[in-house]
Amino acid sequence: MAPRLSVVVPIYNVEDYLQECLDSIAAQTLDAFECVMVDDGSTDRSAAIAQAYAEADPRFRLVRQENRGLGAARNTGWRNVNDQAEYLAFMDSDDTLPPDAYRRMVASLDRTGSDFAAGNVLRLTADGYVPSRVHQAPFRRDQDATHVTRLPALVRDRTAWNKVYRRRFFADAGLLYPEGMLYEDAPVSIPLHFLASGVDVLHEPVYHWRIRQEGQLSITQKRTDPKGLIDRVRSIELVRAWLLAREHDDRADRADRAAQLRLYDTNTLREELPMFFAWVCRGDHAYRRAYQRHVSRLLREIGPERVATLSPPLRLKYRLTLANRITALTLVQRTQQHYWRLRRRLTGTAGVRISRARGHANSPHSEYGAPKRPAQGPAL
Repeated sequence: MAPRLSVVVPIYNVEDYLQECLDSIAAQTLDAFECVMVDDGSTDRSAAIAQAYAEADPRFRLVRQENRGLGAARNTGWRNVNDQAEYLAFMDSDDTLPPDAYRRMVASLDRTGSDFAAGNVLRLTADGYVPSRVHQAPFRRDQDATHVTRLPALVRDRTAWNKVYRRRFFADAGLLYPEGMLYEDAPVSIPLHFLASGVDVLHEPVYHWRIRQEGQLSITQKRTDPKGLIDRVRSIELVRAWLLAREHDDRADRADRAAQLRLYDTNTLREELPMFFAWVCRGDHAYRRAYQRHVSRLLREIGPERVATLSPPLRLKYRLTLANRITALTLVQRTQQHYWRLRRRLTGTAGVRISRARGHANSPHSEYGAPKRPAQGPAL
């Protein structure tokens, strides 16, 4: 009998976590699934662990390849799934699943006929589980057969692994994960949200996303590696290129597709790019140079009319970015961080209030007055 669901699990040097991951798949309450494990050239015991599961449980299969990265491993797994399977899911090999995750998503799709189901996520820490902040807004409540244009928070649902797709829908989309880069999820996940006729949203968590802190590099060193910034901007540009191509596909739908690009750009400016601000303060010259070059390019692609809709603090930071005034940007960011730390302390103290009458509560930049137009770069 053909499996109802194919689960693709890329594997690379995760011997400390792989057994827990595969055990959580084996324990799924959904009947009739297969797990396609892709060893991406592991140099530790990961391949041996995966092989043991393949030998002991016919639902597990192992495919091997030379190391080519996560995107390539996902694509290899997709090419090796059973072509009779109705549904498709991806999972990372250091994470785990609640026992009924796939049963609940498949049952929802059976009931609604939607193109895919997506669910809430918990972060798996050394001390237990905590909600994933990234997933809180899209998954506040259950919703059947919705769409990113009706639930705009879904534009933040970029991850590959908290979903079950109809295999035919995924195949017809013709999308593959970008290879040789980080942040490869969004160029597939976001277009599929826009292509779907309906998406089932599950509030109850369907995935446990592990926080890994081992290794020689500190979190700060990892996050101020220019490659991470460059690849994240590239990921955003790939999504934008796909949306721009769709905008010109069909004249009848051009207005709707332009609105979709506006939705994505607004999320990029308000949610994604601001994550770089704190790391610009901590990064070295190479990181700041990469930030100025790649973020400025993206801002020019998005255009000043979209930036003009943002709050004054964000407009100021993007204006400084385009003017290559990175030292001033770091000063503004540090002032803002200090403001919010002070505000948290004051609002937690009895009898202390922050005066809005003097204009300091709405923005930590009020002491600078109205921002002046930069000497270079477009006015925003």
